[in-house]
Amino acid sequence: MSILKILGKSARHACLLGVLLTATVGLKAESGENLLIRLRNQMAQTTDVKAQQALLDQVADAGTFQAMAYAAEWLGNPTKALAKSAAKAVVDIATKHPEYNGTNTRQWVSRALPLVKGEAKARAKAYLLIMPKDEAGYVSLFNGKDLTGWKGLVENPIKRAKMTSEELAKAQVKADEAMHKDWAVENGLLAYVGHGYDNICTKELYGDFEMLVDWKLDPNGKEPDAGIYLRGTPQVQIWDTARVNVGAQVGSGGLYNNKKNQSIPTCVADNKVGEWNTFYIKMVGDRVTVDLNGERVVNSVILENYWDRSQPIFPVEQLELQAHGSKVYYRDIYVKRLK
Repeated sequence: MSILKILGKSARHACLLGVLLTATVGLKAESGENLLIRLRNQMAQTTDVKAQQALLDQVADAGTFQAMAYAAEWLGNPTKALAKSAAKAVVDIATKHPEYNGTNTRQWVSRALPLVKGEAKARAKAYLLIMPKDEAGYVSLFNGKDLTGWKGLVENPIKRAKMTSEELAKAQVKADEAMHKDWAVENGLLAYVGHGYDNICTKELYGDFEMLVDWKLDPNGKEPDAGIYLRGTPQVQIWDTARVNVGAQVGSGGLYNNKKNQSIPTCVADNKVGEWNTFYIKMVGDRVTVDLNGERVVNSVILENYWDRSQPIFPVEQLELQAHGSKVYYRDIYVKRLK
């Protein structure tokens, strides 16, 4: 009997098969998300220009939106060799992935245009000519400098809806004060520095969307644990897979609070605690899809209304980053609204 028949055809078994093949014969390729994480780690460890240029030359191979955003950070570098390598990576990713089109991408390609030559320049010009100009695309939710665009958590969506405007405004002032004590910007990262259980929330509300976010748990935390609330609802789970006492061995990315629908991820795709991870989250209607480090771990699963299970999920609400009493870091937070 073949391995496929033994393991079955479920998504979780398919993931398990991938892990088995990787461990035994090394057939599983490095995902673009993990490639970018590795390249960024290596970049942080060198100041040698030639080494940095070689790393930037590989960024295009990652092919992700966040890889393009990272390359764009180098476009203004005073060392021309680095700026040119970054420009080529931006153009390569943008022109190969029209789904990344948006205001940020068009601006990055425009900045890259004077730094590239030949075929790359021709592709950049064609991109700027052909791509629709009315698409916002992925919009950054975190500027790496302060907490602009974010607010503190006031109750849950059902309780907030019952408040008068005066009650909500008063509660929001108090919540914002707590948020600024618990959340801070550290070395360009959004970090939870408090000691309780608190969420930081987007000021804007979202319906259908795609979200990109990098996260990292502090390995020294008492209970490394966090999550992403979608439309004010818990949650896409983040935790230390070593915490078997709470069931964390199933991996991050699952819709933890689901009761009727699937709650655990189809596969363990976490990088070890203390390393960066990348989520791609898509929500359309009440259905959620999650990729963790390039692995599909949740595939179009209904997210239940945790606050009142007799109600469907809220059609429009805020997004929230959760901390669960332990330090957690977030970076590269982007959201694209879906029509």
